[in-house]
Amino acid sequence: FEAGGTQVPSNIAPWTIVGQESAILLQTQLSSCFERNKVALKMDVRCDNCPFDGVGVSHPGFWGMKYKVVFFVRSEGPLDTTESLRKSEGGGILASSNINTSESEISNWKRMETTLVADASSSNSSLYLTTTKKGDLVNMLINLKPIIFRFLGGCFIEGQTLRNAFRWKDRVGPWEQRPGHFGDVWSYWTDEGFGYFEGLQLAEDIGARPLWVFNNVDTNIITPFVQEALDGIEFARDEATSRWGSLRASMGHPKPFDLKNVAIGNEDCGKTNYQGMLSRFLLSFFKNYLAFYKTIRHANPDIQIISKPLDHPADMYDYHAISYLLQLTFTYPHEAIKMFNNAHVFDKTPRNDPKYAPIGDIQAKHGTLLGAVSEAGFLIGLERNSDHVIMASYTPLFVNANDRMWNRDAIVFNSNHVYGTPSYWVQFMFRESNGATFLKSQLQTPDSDSVPASAILWINPQDKKTYLKIKVANVGNNQINFKISLNGFESSNATKATKTMLTSENALDENSFANPKEIVPKRNPLQSARHTSS
Repeated sequence: FEAGGTQVPSNIAPWTIVGQESAILLQTQLSSCFERNKVALKMDVRCDNCPFDGVGVSHPGFWGMKYKVVFFVRSEGPLDTTESLRKSEGGGILASSNINTSESEISNWKRMETTLVADASSSNSSLYLTTTKKGDLVNMLINLKPIIFRFLGGCFIEGQTLRNAFRWKDRVGPWEQRPGHFGDVWSYWTDEGFGYFEGLQLAEDIGARPLWVFNNVDTNIITPFVQEALDGIEFARDEATSRWGSLRASMGHPKPFDLKNVAIGNEDCGKTNYQGMLSRFLLSFFKNYLAFYKTIRHANPDIQIISKPLDHPADMYDYHAISYLLQLTFTYPHEAIKMFNNAHVFDKTPRNDPKYAPIGDIQAKHGTLLGAVSEAGFLIGLERNSDHVIMASYTPLFVNANDRMWNRDAIVFNSNHVYGTPSYWVQFMFRESNGATFLKSQLQTPDSDSVPASAILWINPQDKKTYLKIKVANVGNNQINFKISLNGFESSNATKATKTMLTSENALDENSFANPKEIVPKRNPLQSARHTSS
């Protein structure tokens, strides 16, 4: 019922009335106890002898996601409430709790919390304590061993209008105090449960460095937004005694976060200024960009600043693969093949230019094997140019199967299950590339120009041994035979070799809840690897 913000009375959907509609009057008001989130729901009970089951409001739950019950209440009389968890099919009660309070206890706003423990299971109705970082979804990220975590990227930070852009100061502090906003790009209301602080915390939890992406704003009134970016950096990095550092400390994290990279703007490479074209928008954007760049550089000289356009002053450029390579004009599978064919795009990049990062949106726009192998080919090209390409990121990460707008997300989940797409497993197979030593290699086959390959030396932190890893990607219909020959390695040092393949009978195969491991890496011994391998 907060949807709509201060535009009250607002629609209370998806909340619905429990009992006879004539027995209760519902209305939203700007009367809550929170300064930043003023919307409250007023329930005027009009029945003298209410039915045994009571009257009130019901929420269907968010596709079976798990909740704890927390609410703030103020009443003109004593309160007798029942909080229950019910099956969506049939309405059977899975758990319930009763709260009784006197009038004096709740004449002013009071926080109520209860925990419901269900005595049965229901896939569409669950209410539980929130999970920690050990949950299945986050473990899927941890298994990738990420070095960076790029957030809050995408059109979400900009909005179609500035009014609906992401503003980090409204997305910190206690969850119930956050006003929320309408994501007009994707047409849904968000209550900001995952905000700026949560992004920083998640990066730390999974062992990655945060990369904060903020809006460059398309407006002439730039000063407040530049200050907002500076304050956001202070919130993440400064001591707990500073103004914004103290807010971070009050949220349970007195130690500064390891924020060393920020990106100004999102996907601006798709706009007219990407190639330096002179236009009114370019002049406005470049002026705004310089305001951010110069101010942040002066206040935080150690911060690495990332630019989307490739002609702006920056420490690194974000080569946005989807906008630049695919141009959003190709239909699948053509865009996948085009990404694969651009594996050598950085081979001739001048090395005196700023380095490239994070190569946003390394995905071929589809969750099939073909898309995944195309991404692997492009990543091999990045690996071969790792002297100039510092980092790369895959987006989008998660999608709830109940609202799957496209098939490109790496991780698919519902209330009970989760699986990785073939693209997820490509990222998994590249996870040892971070910090590895790139070796000069050459693949000699009749189709070597269209079959990217790379070789790295990787030290396993568990056994402290050094491993040679060779990657090859093939999107063709024909099998390719080749031999692996090593120069400069003593054969006595070799212990064993394995081959790991990500493949399927059909290039358009993909994973699903019914068969979540249809396409996953499969490892087998590689025979006779001590001397010659094929």
